[in-house]
Amino acid sequence: MFALIDCNNFYASCERVFNPALNHQPVVVLSNNDGCVIARSNEAKKLGIPMGAPAFKFASTFEKHNIHIFSSNYALYGDMSSRVMNLLSEFTPEIEIYSIDEAFLKFDGFELFDLEKIAFQMKQKVTKGTGIPISIGIAPTKALAKVANRIAKKFSEKTNGIYIIDSEEKRLKALKWLPIEDIWGIGRRHAKRLRNIQVKTAFQFTELPDDWVRKNMTIVGLRLKHDLQGKPTLDLEQPASKKMIATTRSFDRMLSDYEDIRERIATFAISCGEKLRKQNSQCNLLMIFLHTNGFRKDLPQYGKNIVINTEFPTNSSIDLVKYATKGLRNIFQEGYQYKKAGVIVMGLTPNNQKQFSLFSEENPKHENLMKIVDRLNFSYGNNKVKFGSQSLDKQWKMKQEKLSPRYSTNIHEIININVKKDKKK
Repeated sequence: MFALIDCNNFYASCERVFNPALNHQPVVVLSNNDGCVIARSNEAKKLGIPMGAPAFKFASTFEKHNIHIFSSNYALYGDMSSRVMNLLSEFTPEIEIYSIDEAFLKFDGFELFDLEKIAFQMKQKVTKGTGIPISIGIAPTKALAKVANRIAKKFSEKTNGIYIIDSEEKRLKALKWLPIEDIWGIGRRHAKRLRNIQVKTAFQFTELPDDWVRKNMTIVGLRLKHDLQGKPTLDLEQPASKKMIATTRSFDRMLSDYEDIRERIATFAISCGEKLRKQNSQCNLLMIFLHTNGFRKDLPQYGKNIVINTEFPTNSSIDLVKYATKGLRNIFQEGYQYKKAGVIVMGLTPNNQKQFSLFSEENPKHENLMKIVDRLNFSYGNNKVKFGSQSLDKQWKMKQEKLSPRYSTNIHEIININVKKDKKK
């Protein structure tokens, strides 16, 4: 049996753990630079706040309904996620961390155990240990566990956040209830195609011929169909190295000066280098992009990207800055107010599979230098050691006007408790 554990409204729940006054209040969390809504509490959803809503367009709505607004506090969310996952791993060694707020657990050899009782124990342990509410779906396959989890969350008052598909009757009832576009792994394009042939539910999808599914949705769609039929096809997956790594940011203000943007691009390239070295990869391609603010129709609009080939596979921040700067010079145009830029490294290969060219200009000293820089930044904090291409007299930060304290990761921001002294004693 598989279990899918999902943290309910995770970002909003993290904020509520350390500020109980937010319970039952509408809460939204904004993206980088406080741009768009990326998380909503149930109360905010009921008020009609859509996912991805531009914060500036909904400012009056936030004020009218007294909605509590927070900037993304990734240090807090990441730490709370780690705590939840560590608690879940105590119940079975077979765990796949699917996202920051979701995990699959596999219960092999638990035939004689009461899985519903185990689910209640998980729920109690996570709630007591972290304060984060969770929903649990259990079923014979991963895809059905996803369906069960959706039912557990949708009908939480009846299910208490736990639902188990452990019979054919429950499986069929669940699939007939689930709309086609809500199936895990069915994208918009496939959902539209399926609705065009009158396939509107998950059950109708499982009734399609295998040949049709394979032809129109590839082997991936066929595996999903079999999984929904109760035939275990999808197993737990181990974390894989990323195939591309991106560092992109919206600026806290619009920039037009080349040197300001060059410094940002250099910083993004250095960040990509750190991520490459962390997963023991090197890149062969860089994409650099730059564009203006699409919401400002009153200003001239411009956007462009360029792909640069490296002369050799590299994860040296020094090399990446050189290539990224070269790309920026080719796409930068004077006279525009730029709002966002980014560096994406692609064509990744493992460190131990490097292929040199006869006239390679790679500097062998870079590898040891990068190890020292990474070690110092890890020990003393990010950006303690900077490169000459970065600004030394200022610290670039995201716009985070509504940032809550990093309660669990920064000793200077731990929660304060005011205790009134009893005069009678």
